[in-house]
Amino acid sequence: MIQTVIKRDGRVVGYNEEKIKAAIRKAMLTTEMGEDEALIMRIADRVGMSGDDRMTVEEIQDRVEVELMKSPRKEVAKRYIAYRDQRNIARRAKTRDMFLEIIEAKNNDITRENANMNTDSPAGMMMKFASETTKPFVDDYLLSPEARDAVRNGYLHIHDKDYYPTKSLTCVQHPLDRILKYGFIAGHGESRPAKRIETASIIGCISLETAQNEMHGGQAIPAFDFYLAPYVRYSYIEEIKNLESLNGTDLSHLYNVSIDDFIKRDLDGLEGDNRWIQHAINRTVSRVHQSMEAFIHNMNTIHSRGGNQVVFSSINYGTDTSAEGRCIIRELLNSTYEGVGNGATAIFPIQIWKKKRGVSYLPADRNYDLYKLACKVTARRFFPNFVNLDATFNQHEKWRADDPLRYNYEVATMGCRTRVFENRYGEKTSIGRGNISFSTINIVRIAIECMNIVDMDERIARFFSRLDEIMEITARQLCDRYDFQKTALSKQFPLLMSRLWNGADSLNPDSTIESVINQGTLGIGFIGLAECLVALTGKHHGESNESQALGLRIVSHMRSRANEFSERYSHNFSVLATPAEGLSGKFTARDRRSFGEIPGVTDKIYYTNSNHVPVYYKCSPRHKAKIEAPYHDLTRGGHIFYVEIDGDATHNPEAISDVVDLMDKYNIGYCSVNHNRNRCMDCGYEDASESLEECPKCHSHNIDCLQRITGYLVGTTDRWNKAKLSELHDRVVHK
Repeated sequence: MIQTVIKRDGRVVGYNEEKIKAAIRKAMLTTEMGEDEALIMRIADRVGMSGDDRMTVEEIQDRVEVELMKSPRKEVAKRYIAYRDQRNIARRAKTRDMFLEIIEAKNNDITRENANMNTDSPAGMMMKFASETTKPFVDDYLLSPEARDAVRNGYLHIHDKDYYPTKSLTCVQHPLDRILKYGFIAGHGESRPAKRIETASIIGCISLETAQNEMHGGQAIPAFDFYLAPYVRYSYIEEIKNLESLNGTDLSHLYNVSIDDFIKRDLDGLEGDNRWIQHAINRTVSRVHQSMEAFIHNMNTIHSRGGNQVVFSSINYGTDTSAEGRCIIRELLNSTYEGVGNGATAIFPIQIWKKKRGVSYLPADRNYDLYKLACKVTARRFFPNFVNLDATFNQHEKWRADDPLRYNYEVATMGCRTRVFENRYGEKTSIGRGNISFSTINIVRIAIECMNIVDMDERIARFFSRLDEIMEITARQLCDRYDFQKTALSKQFPLLMSRLWNGADSLNPDSTIESVINQGTLGIGFIGLAECLVALTGKHHGESNESQALGLRIVSHMRSRANEFSERYSHNFSVLATPAEGLSGKFTARDRRSFGEIPGVTDKIYYTNSNHVPVYYKCSPRHKAKIEAPYHDLTRGGHIFYVEIDGDATHNPEAISDVVDLMDKYNIGYCSVNHNRNRCMDCGYEDASESLEECPKCHSHNIDCLQRITGYLVGTTDRWNKAKLSELHDRVVHK
């Protein structure tokens, strides 16, 4: 006798024979003989009494078909079968329509969910087919009922849900020195240890590309200058040895000679050792420049993930004060300034300057000249961004200026804003660690549900109560995903779990990754603080001190709860200022359907990213910094502060350093600067004029505006979704 039924979405419900009767009745009413209530009762009884204790919907429907075929009303059986087929087709119609939009390369929110992915290419289409069909499987079979309901009802978004079944992790900061020193094996190829700068540069690219195929997030190198610096000296020694071969002279005493800086200079007037040294320096600098040029070119052309996107890569640098490290930094910046191809701005890697007093920020600092160069390059090419090592929450008690390995104690960031530093289960460092997975809470929806409570104290109390409920669900969902991820075998991630993740060198190929991944972080993100505050108080935090106080209280509460979860579940929970790209429109569309257009809350088709002041709110850079800065200490899973500046920044690098000064003054962790940059999509010509309609070089009218979508650049706004395009249109200059 049937007691329970397994529905198509995996839920188990009680058996209800009335649904069987209703389906048979519908089929009968389409025939000439019409309804036969006695036969309906008889078939329903037989199906219910003869079935197993638990059956699937499909098994029950099969039994109904058999009983109808055995009855005198075989024409009803045919109609019932036809009705089942129609229902199955209807269920598949949504998938069909979605597939057709991908096939036809339509520009919509499905195909433009990730602006870094080319879903118009065959590989991109295949990946999107897989992505969209995997998500329902995750909902039905891998999520708990409470997490599934939170997602379906618009309270929670699980990032990279399509990668959930693969057990992959989000991102990692590459300890590139391990790979350069020991090499690695990926697929059928083997990388040997590097001996010169050209090889080191290529291995760096291969490391990023290989790991990208093992993970669903971004790849970063935390100390690019320190890691590549030894290979500048190796290349210099190689040049000295070339001179030895050419001249038959022993110059071994020059191999490790002290060099203050690797700067190209004319050889005129130089004699003896000085001439040999300068010649080798000149040759080395040229090789370093070419290597940096090749690195940038490769990171914009090497494709990963089946060939549909370039590697989502980041590099951190700026604090290596050795002559060799400075050479890497200088030539990387020079190459970035020159551009790729016909002088186009490179999209990747995201470059991040490490700002540190006493090292790379003040006029008396050893790397101050390179910092000024970095500002000049940013003014033209958007990168580097700037991470503030002087921020109170970015400092490490073990950092020493005279420690050659001090980069181990410097925070590094990646991608749009991801930050990993504090660690309950290992050394406090960014290196060899990353985010495991993260999910984002729609705090706007929670606020909307409370906004009609008249009493303010009661309204706020209800908001926090509901926020706690959703945070509990989110924490359990992240733990469930972690428990699923930790069962993966080391051999499933051949590079990540051999050379990159801290402690992975102790794993055997058939070992699970459980013993090492807990050094990573589980991120709880949020979106739309501005709209949340408008719903609760009538104003956002940029225009009201009271709203700002509430905003800080909300995010502080989330931080406290994350700390509680860390203790309760023994994981590194962190709060993330979510870099909402596709999500900014998804949450809003759902809330508009549920609550309509609410002024200042759902009247736009996007929610404001995380804790930012709304993009349309006119204010000065200083005011924006004062408002957003306190949230950086609270969102240690990642954050970013940005400023929109007006006009051509190319000749105004001081505008960039002014923004970095705001970082220093207001304890901001990470920042970037946006400005205007036109790009001819036919010949690659770029300039910063206000409204370029015709390319002065090739006279094409195919002009696009190069812009930062969240924390990274996109080569064309054609790949932006509607919500982010709307946000781009609303952005105002901060002045």
